[in-house]
Amino acid sequence: MTNELYADGISEITVTGTIVRIDLMSLSATERDANNNPKPVFRQRIIMPVDAFANAVDLMQKALGGLVEAGAVRRIGDIQQLPAVDTASQPQTSANASPNFN
Repeated sequence: MTNELYADGISEITVTGTIVRIDLMSLSATERDANNNPKPVFRQRIIMPVDAFANAVDLMQKALGGLVEAGAVRRIGDIQQLPAVDTASQPQTSANASPNFN
């Protein structure tokens, strides 16, 4: 039997040199935030070389394309249609952002 892990999402991606760390999170069944929503909690970390991460991203983009084509998911908008934003003059607001991408 193969071990399986369910994750509700990725909480953080950190790049250190040639290594990428992907932290998986799930919503807690017991812990709640101030709005009574389940808190995201760390579950497991995937660690891989940067070239393997790039290959994984390519594979996920192909899988997403297949899901869109099949009608399983819809794209809200095309990234190319978004207005340009001057990120240099804006502070970073995401608590999940990696310091490697500031």
